[in-house]
Amino acid sequence: MSQHKAAAADQALHIFISTGEVSGDLQGSYLIQALHRQAQTLGLSLRVSGLGGPRMVTAGADLVGDTTPIVSVGILDALPYLLPNWKIQRRVQRFFQQEAIDLTIFLDYMGPNLGLGTFLLDRFPDLPTAYYIAPQQWVWAFSEKDTEQVVRIADQMVAVFPQEAEFYRDYGAKVSYFGHPLVDKLAQSPNRLAARQNLGLSETAPVITLLPASRQQEVKYVLPLLLAVAEKIQATQPNVEFLVPISMGKLRPAIETAIARAGVKARLLEGDSLSAIAAADLVLNKSGTANLEVALLNVPQVVVYRLNPITARIGYYLLRLRIEYVSPVNLFLNQAIVPEFIQWEATVEDVTATALKLLTDTAARQTMLDSYAELRAAMGKPGVCDRVAAHLLGFAH
Repeated sequence: MSQHKAAAADQALHIFISTGEVSGDLQGSYLIQALHRQAQTLGLSLRVSGLGGPRMVTAGADLVGDTTPIVSVGILDALPYLLPNWKIQRRVQRFFQQEAIDLTIFLDYMGPNLGLGTFLLDRFPDLPTAYYIAPQQWVWAFSEKDTEQVVRIADQMVAVFPQEAEFYRDYGAKVSYFGHPLVDKLAQSPNRLAARQNLGLSETAPVITLLPASRQQEVKYVLPLLLAVAEKIQATQPNVEFLVPISMGKLRPAIETAIARAGVKARLLEGDSLSAIAAADLVLNKSGTANLEVALLNVPQVVVYRLNPITARIGYYLLRLRIEYVSPVNLFLNQAIVPEFIQWEATVEDVTATALKLLTDTAARQTMLDSYAELRAAMGKPGVCDRVAAHLLGFAH
């Protein structure tokens, strides 16, 4: 059994970060970079281990397991990943029994993190724990029990939405809010002209960027809808250029095949999603963190999402899940800033009509951009990740 300790002056502080999916890997990498900056300021030696992906490795983490390819949304789509998740969880448990850890940080990734947190609470009750980017129970909560367990496994919580902080405080959690970390990432973002020059695009041609998928299931359920919309727009606006950034290389073949089948004249890009967004006049976007990126880059967008139909019916009819907003942009201020088309409401005709209006109606575009300004103010000032890192190091050291 490991002996968890407070790091001595000549001993590296050892932090474990547990996350999954592409977005968790990205946010984990930002946090790791900030932790190293703050540790250097404090004169601390730092070691970071964890679950995540290649971005966290680049930022300086030693991975116990790569969790970016094994996460999905929905009951049925999660079934193929149960065994891989179980194997990684067993590996992590062995790691904690062999290594000395000063602080464990759970980052989103609720199901596996609840399992890990419960294990640590049972086996290492004195090990400090924190939850950063807490599960959106304030939006999606199916049971109060899960929310209570999130609070139970975390000694500290760092929220990235104001409502999230209030929600968890009501359950007795110790919660801090420093702003949203994306304001750091986009503090020095490309403008429209620079992005177009970077991508070799005309300054005047209409450009629409599609952000359809960061998971395999989204290639199946979301991509066909966005391509059908693009096909209709292309028929009425033949001079439109479509850009499709690829968030995960393994998804490229399926996306490429679907685009060719749809007959949409689209250019695939790898590793340059911010330029593809900044260069656009409009983004057709799946619901997710990318909605906030688009808003911070000041580009109008339409948000869509579709799940496995059976999963959606279970949520709607059996669990009676009713959610006013899904997109993080709308959730942040609790108002309809961007149009959302979810599941049965996501018809090709309605999404196309809304997209064309935002593409051509100056007043509609300006209304959305004005709301973006209010959103940016609510998301805080740059330096969020460093403020979070300083807080967490103070808790661990």
